Amino acid sequence: MHRFADWFRRSFSDPQIVLLGILLVIGLLSIIFLGRMLAPVFASMIIAYLLEGLVNRLQTFRIPRMVSVVLVFSGFMCFLLALFLGLFPLLWQQAVQLFQQLPTMISWSQDQLLRLPERYPDFVAERQILDLIGALRSELAHVGQRLLSLSLSSVRIVIWSLVYFFLMPLLVFFFLKDKDRILAWIARFIPEDRNLASRVWHEVDDQMGNYVRGKFYEILIIWAASYLTFTLLGLEFAVLLGFFVGLSVLVPYFGATFMILPVAMVAYFQWGLCSQFAYVLFAYIVIQILDGNVLVTFLFSEVVNLHPIAIIIAVLFFGGIFGFWGVFFAIPLATLVKAVLNVWPRQVVSEGQESGD
Repeated sequence: MHRFADWFRRSFSDPQIVLLGILLVIGLLSIIFLGRMLAPVFASMIIAYLLEGLVNRLQTFRIPRMVSVVLVFSGFMCFLLALFLGLFPLLWQQAVQLFQQLPTMISWSQDQLLRLPERYPDFVAERQILDLIGALRSELAHVGQRLLSLSLSSVRIVIWSLVYFFLMPLLVFFFLKDKDRILAWIARFIPEDRNLASRVWHEVDDQMGNYVRGKFYEILIIWAASYLTFTLLGLEFAVLLGFFVGLSVLVPYFGATFMILPVAMVAYFQWGLCSQFAYVLFAYIVIQILDGNVLVTFLFSEVVNLHPIAIIIAVLFFGGIFGFWGVFFAIPLATLVKAVLNVWPRQVVSEGQESGD
């Protein structure tokens, strides 16, 4: 106990460590208590952070920052417009078709399950199948109630969508345009002796800037590859499934494992257990192997140098605390923790050596 008290006194006697701790606590409390209200602001900051790399690249060609911001922002708006006019109608159409086919899929699945006791009487009992069907029906009814409540609040959703549609691009533009002014204003409230916090910030900034942009490129590549593969194999809902397979890379390991279920289900309902079903699963596994061993290595070489075990623990830990957004931001949060740990022990050791001298 005395050793712990000595470590605590030696560590937190340094004003820079205290400042770093205060900044971390303020950031955490802001996300917890203001995250829902300021969601458009946080989302706009992430998008601006993503676009900042393109602005900096244009500036390397001696293009003024304001011109670079306008060019990058215009390209971003054209990209969004193409998504809304070209992609989202197709996604909506295929999602409606999938929901229309769900009753048939569910009925067919129940028939297949009820035949299992006849085929495998030594392994499966009829009572077990009936209990399983009852549990599935209860869960589907619960999901239906959620969808109904979601549809009843559609007016509110439309209003918030309009707010996001008009407000977020405006915020993104000003975050890009006035980045230096905003950072200078924030720096006024932070003590000048902030070397430790600056080191953490620079390490996180270097890592996360490349990570966010790399993830964006990875989503586009996996999305396109999955869509083309599913289309060539003749799989239904190729646009919808390819889109979600692309998004699944946001959650390492878990996303790929989860998405194999809907891909396998659609293929099974379309063809049954045949060679075409095996081809789809094989193609999906090949895409995931190439993503994990080739694409990720190319896009993220020495970026976010986290062990796979650390990534899995981060997804489980932050997902358990913050839910979906904890899973979504597990890698950035793990990178922040890693940066703090990289700096903190060195500071403590140096303080201990100075006190020993």
